[in-house]
Amino acid sequence: MNRTTHPLIAADSPWLAPLAGYSDLPFRLLCREYGCKVACTEMVSAKGLVYGGPGTGNLLDTVPEDSPLVVQLFGNEPEFFEKAMDILLERGFKYFDLNAGCPVKKVTKTGAGSGLHKDLDRLESIIRVMHDKAPGNSGVKFRLGWDGEEENYLEVGKRVEQAGAAWVSFHPRYARQGYAGTANWDALAQLKQAVTVPVIASGDLFTAADAQRCIAETGVDGVMFARGALYAPYVFDEYNTLLRGETPAPQTGEMLAAMISRHAKLIQEHFPGKKALVKMRTIVPRYVRNMPGARILRSQVVACDSWEALSDCVHEFLCHQPEPEDEA
Repeated sequence: MNRTTHPLIAADSPWLAPLAGYSDLPFRLLCREYGCKVACTEMVSAKGLVYGGPGTGNLLDTVPEDSPLVVQLFGNEPEFFEKAMDILLERGFKYFDLNAGCPVKKVTKTGAGSGLHKDLDRLESIIRVMHDKAPGNSGVKFRLGWDGEEENYLEVGKRVEQAGAAWVSFHPRYARQGYAGTANWDALAQLKQAVTVPVIASGDLFTAADAQRCIAETGVDGVMFARGALYAPYVFDEYNTLLRGETPAPQTGEMLAAMISRHAKLIQEHFPGKKALVKMRTIVPRYVRNMPGARILRSQVVACDSWEALSDCVHEFLCHQPEPEDEA
């Protein structure tokens, strides 16, 4: 079997997954500073883009440093994908991905996201459109299938490959599972053997060690961090450190404070106004959620009415955390 490669995909080129409500421009830039090589936008509705819907505008905000960037589209009507691709190509976007993996009901009930697992002819048609518009630069993300009785990931992989997908990213859970249970990494290995295009692993890559182990156990070509990056953007740096054969340094309170400060600065640069502060107040708790006293900090952060107050609150909490002990 002759395998293909793609310049965006390699073990040492970790991706940031498309995270609805989270992988906005400031977060993508933060992850890139920690070593993320490729990032995806949040899900963008093909139909919304064509009709100029208000919900699609900020999702495509980017800057030169935010590259390479993959625009992830969702929908279930090939004709809208054709028009949406024209719009995106005219705006200068180069890489694209079809979402056939989102399990959220409001998406799947329209036949989009992982709902496409129920209509493989339609899924294949959309990929053909995307390939025709951006040959070699379009991929697709999908799941095991709709549920255990409709497991069709191997068929999906083969059909989208034939339709022109340049890569596949695979989250080995069923749509009906959502994010419950455990990702089936054995299926990652099976998909890798079934297709010749590069396979990117997604699902249960919470730490750098998880990602390194996933590649070793499954033979996939690359990894995509989702919740692992959401809670710890420095996972990219830790992963790249492991690839160099080195041991990542333990995260200290000062290091986390610096990361939060940097994220806050990026949000202020790209989301001006009070909206930026409100957004940052929702972000801080997820970075400290497992620390002693995190609940108290959360209540303090919510009450902050200025960037200075927020910074003082975070530094007071994090810079007085006990240092991690060296392992014996």
